Amino acid sequence: MKRLLEGTAMRTGVVAAVALAGGLLTASPAGATTVTGGSVATTVTLSAESALARPRNGTILYDRISGGQGRLKIKNGLSTDGVVALVRGKTKAISIYVRAKSTATINDVRDGTYRIYFTTGTRFNVSKGRFTRNAVYQRFNDKLKYRTTATRIPGWSLTLNPVRGGNAGTSRVNPKDFPA
Repeated sequence: MKRLLEGTAMRTGVVAAVALAGGLLTASPAGATTVTGGSVATTVTLSAESALARPRNGTILYDRISGGQGRLKIKNGLSTDGVVALVRGKTKAISIYVRAKSTATINDVRDGTYRIYFTTGTRFNVSKGRFTRNAVYQRFNDKLKYRTTATRIPGWSLTLNPVRGGNAGTSRVNPKDFPA
């Protein structure tokens, strides 16, 4: 009887490993264990859904300073997704995910002066706030100023791809200096 249980557990472990390797399962089956030489090995639980989830266009990834009336419209004409981060002083204020060939808007930027950083790439890792492949890190050379008055609500539009006649220069940024 003991031999039969060991054989069943081993087959379950092999089936789970093959299914995980083939991308068929998003997590280990409940209670699945692998028996090797009579000892139980720990099963690694993976959540492919959370690790590989591509955020929806316009997803706010970080929001520390919002609640204002300013607006920032971002157009990504590139073939790769992007993340735009607004930094006020030395503090990251807001970051937003902008999918390739899409436009997204932040509608509640507080008054202040912001430096705008952006990164583009593929395979975004949500927990690290970074792309894991083909990542490029940049920032706009000019800062954006938001100042709300009784007659004016500030708004800006940015394009992540080069535009003929565009007036915003960018500079490369060391990945370590990107506000993830």
